[in-house]
Amino acid sequence: MPNIKSAIKRVKQSEKRRALNASQKSALRTSIKAVETAIANNDGQNASTALLPAFKKLDKAAGKGLVHKNAAARKKSRLAKAVNKLTSQA
Repeated sequence: MPNIKSAIKRVKQSEKRRALNASQKSALRTSIKAVETAIANNDGQNASTALLPAFKKLDKAAGKGLVHKNAAARKKSRLAKAVNKLTSQA
């Protein structure tokens, strides 16, 4: 544990940020998994409705630096492609 006042503050700040980042990343994974589960169950209606919140969370995460912007774009593209394939079959 640090003795210097600024270092103590820095530890508190980094712990708070770490917890917030972990929470947001978990919510992101959950929203992506909701889309993937709907796709796996051949449920085009639920997949397309779950797609918009997943896109929003990916965009926010990329904007905050939680995930790289290209990684977010890649995930969005793959999810959209899978949902479009599913809805075009039905």
